[in-house]
Amino acid sequence: MDVRVQTEDFDLGEVASSFSTGLDNAGAVVTFTGIVRDADAGDMLAMEIEHYPGMTQKALETITAEAIARWSLANALVIHRHGRLEPGAQIMMVATAARHRKDAFEAAEFLMDFLKSRAPFWKKEILKDGNADWVAAKDTDEQALKRW
Repeated sequence: MDVRVQTEDFDLGEVASSFSTGLDNAGAVVTFTGIVRDADAGDMLAMEIEHYPGMTQKALETITAEAIARWSLANALVIHRHGRLEPGAQIMMVATAARHRKDAFEAAEFLMDFLKSRAPFWKKEILKDGNADWVAAKDTDEQALKRW
């Protein structure tokens, strides 16, 4: 298990390759990378992501361990960035490895739904007009989490 909360960007190919190395008992590896998007098509300058380091790390480690146990994963990885990120920047990555693809996909979706709804990050959109808006929780994200 590897859980990282960081400001630095990551090399998707390098991380995925490293994650996949030595997984002799895994028949499937699933990766997902989240990208900062400008929801209002051109109005956002950047997104600022805040967190409490100890609390955030612990929460991500707990949910990743739960995913490993629930789907009998061979390995799992979560990377989530914080700080100021511009549209198009990588914001997070999830990777799961399991004997079967269904388990790898479900575990990855579980982790992504948690990161979207429950991970202790606070996001603020900095707009080009100088305004800043905190990103509110969405009902669709809560609904996605309920299936687990």
